[in-house]
Amino acid sequence: MSSVVRKSLPQLIRPSSEELEMKTTTSSIDLSSFDKGFSAMPATCFLVFEHPIDEPAETIRRGLSRALAYYYPIAGRLAPGGGGDEARVECNGEGVVFVDASADCALKEAKFFNNDPSSGATTLPDDLAVYYPHDRCGCADPLLMMQVTVFSCGGFVAGVTWNHAIADGAGMAQFLQAVGEHASGLPAPSVVPTRCDSSLPGLPPVIAYAQRSMMGLAPRDFACLEYTVPSSLINSIKDEFHGHANGGQPCTVFEAVTAVLWQCRTRVVISDPEAPSLLFIVSNVRKHVGAKDGYYGNCVTGQLVVATCGSVANGPILDIVKMIRHAKEQITKQLKAGNDGGGGGDKPQASKQPEDMLRYNYNLLSVSSMRNIGLDEVEVGGRKPVRVMCRARVPHMTVPSCVVCLPWKGKDGANMVTRCVREEHVEAFLGELARFT
Repeated sequence: MSSVVRKSLPQLIRPSSEELEMKTTTSSIDLSSFDKGFSAMPATCFLVFEHPIDEPAETIRRGLSRALAYYYPIAGRLAPGGGGDEARVECNGEGVVFVDASADCALKEAKFFNNDPSSGATTLPDDLAVYYPHDRCGCADPLLMMQVTVFSCGGFVAGVTWNHAIADGAGMAQFLQAVGEHASGLPAPSVVPTRCDSSLPGLPPVIAYAQRSMMGLAPRDFACLEYTVPSSLINSIKDEFHGHANGGQPCTVFEAVTAVLWQCRTRVVISDPEAPSLLFIVSNVRKHVGAKDGYYGNCVTGQLVVATCGSVANGPILDIVKMIRHAKEQITKQLKAGNDGGGGGDKPQASKQPEDMLRYNYNLLSVSSMRNIGLDEVEVGGRKPVRVMCRARVPHMTVPSCVVCLPWKGKDGANMVTRCVREEHVEAFLGELARFT
């Protein structure tokens, strides 16, 4: 169906001083080594609320202003550091962007994604958020932009776009929970926010280098697709894994879904059985590095898995799950071993990981998860979202990527949104996923 979204003019929302007088609006905070690799990278998520509340846009706008009094760095701007790197945030209170919008259809009629890119159909996420010019964050840009779109049925979608340098997914979930709490009239957030944590270790240099390398790759066209891996398949993999007595630890939903995705994609995009098939796993490491309670800055890192195309495409699914699990275990060891605290120095010599990622660009798949980070717990007006979505809007991405385990109440399975295959591989990729189930 064709739908029309009407938007108000953008307005700047600044921190409210009703609940808390900010200590300063001229201080600055340094970005951590975990933050620096994301300083030009936008992120977008959508919270879908099915049930109406009274004046959702005004309610959220009011909560946003009050939450910014506690999360005041988000109302600031990036400032260039030494050598031209965006190394700190100026806490100047300039504010975030807010847009009030309405759609002329009901939520159940809305087409959020289009799995047939050749049709040329426009999908709603293109209209449900505010995006950065050229899909790249600049120093003068707001660190956060929010749009609340009310549908004809009374349901609404909160679309949030932010500069990834200010928060990762878990940090943004914490902030949005505070927005909802203030919108409901709470005088202070239930979680006291912390933006600077000097006790965090430095990002391992090999990962810092990998981040910079991926950002610098030539952009490519990838189709945006949505797919749900059914619970029956996930449970079958988990039961089979448990039956093989793999150290007493059950297979996770993430491991099962990622194994299916990696195998299906490898079968489609890599024809040489001896060529490498690479998987980059992005992980939230707060609990592994002892991040302070309430820390909302970036605290994610990753690990590369390298195997032959033949072993991934044709091997038993349990072997692939084991490879993924082993890689996850290496992340903790990587943080503890050989960390110089700088997290961003010269090109590391000890590891071939970044070189492998650069050389075999299309053979690489980057996977992250939105499971258990709190976005589905954001409450506004007594309502929680029935669905959480993400949108890789960038039409020319550098690395094939997928976000898995997107929360969706009532949906039987694990939802994923991918930009991991070119248009000429879409049909075959979807076919492999369908045959797997």
